[in-house]
Amino acid sequence: MRRMLSGILVFVCFFTFNAFAAESPAAPLKSFRPGEIWPDTDGVHINAHGGGILVHENTYYWFGEHKTEGRRGNNAWVGVRCYSSKDLYNWKNEGVALSVVRDDPSHDIAAGCIIERPKVIYNAKTGKFVMWFHLELRGKGYTAARAGVAVADKVTGPYQYLYSLRPNAGVWPENVTDEDKQPGKDNFLARDFEGGQMSRDMTLFVDDDGKAYHIYSAEENYTLNISLLTDDYLKPAGKYVRVFPRGHMEAPTIFKHNGLYYFIGSECTGWNPNPAHSAVAKSIWGPWKELGNPCQGEKTETTFDSQSTYVLPLPNKPGCFIFMADRWRPQNAIDGRYVWLPIEFENNRPILRWRDEWDLSVFDSKP
Repeated sequence: MRRMLSGILVFVCFFTFNAFAAESPAAPLKSFRPGEIWPDTDGVHINAHGGGILVHENTYYWFGEHKTEGRRGNNAWVGVRCYSSKDLYNWKNEGVALSVVRDDPSHDIAAGCIIERPKVIYNAKTGKFVMWFHLELRGKGYTAARAGVAVADKVTGPYQYLYSLRPNAGVWPENVTDEDKQPGKDNFLARDFEGGQMSRDMTLFVDDDGKAYHIYSAEENYTLNISLLTDDYLKPAGKYVRVFPRGHMEAPTIFKHNGLYYFIGSECTGWNPNPAHSAVAKSIWGPWKELGNPCQGEKTETTFDSQSTYVLPLPNKPGCFIFMADRWRPQNAIDGRYVWLPIEFENNRPILRWRDEWDLSVFDSKP
């Protein structure tokens, strides 16, 4: 019986590996193929879901959620993985940047917790790499709604977990009204005032002046907050605004183009894809003007069967941006796919069009 079970285990592991090893390591990729298996330089499907990219010393670093087999693979059993690339097509597995804790089930990031949408930024003043992520405590479902923070001296890690928090405890947003402050059944802002605002889907944004911002879904996902971070990027600075109140949006991304701030995010429908939303503002603090669904063509009502996670500005290529999204596979988390598309602009609106295959030459005509 033991031999039989061992044989079955070896077969399952072999099948699982080969199911996600679609390319030969000897055949470098030269294009993006949205929604298809994306092998790393070892030939294994990239495992960096809900992620973001840091550009450091002429190298791209992709951080994302490490998923495992099956539905329970949406929980964090490994941690946050890192990949590096020189060309954006071919990615080297740099290992686990932030590991879950296996010997203390009460730890914030104990194995089996939920770690989502990790983002890493570099602080030039401190020389530290700072990671923020959405954290749900082990066995608590989605009730904790916290932001986790970790730091490292080296871009690939290992990252040292510092703490988790609910941002801006005891602080009202800059655009609060007297009505917002009144306790009520559905007034989640007032309900969470003392303990801090909920923090779920999130991203980070560093502006031209070096100021960093934490953008996150709050108030039971009904509202987005844009929160200034301290100069070391480790905590909220105590200044934030509510954006799209009662808009019920998540999966936020923010980028800057021609002096304007742009937002692309999604509605809240669980793992199911939905129409993307976009908006623009002259200041990161708003007011934000909604621009509608940026997607054009077929499957626009499901954002091409994906959900936004990050917008990558191409270095030394002003006006060129890559929209990054995830095609979730909740029944088998490790099979999640990536949808990367170039952002076009029409009448100062970001536009996304589906492409079965594309490469960076699409940006060659940009000034």
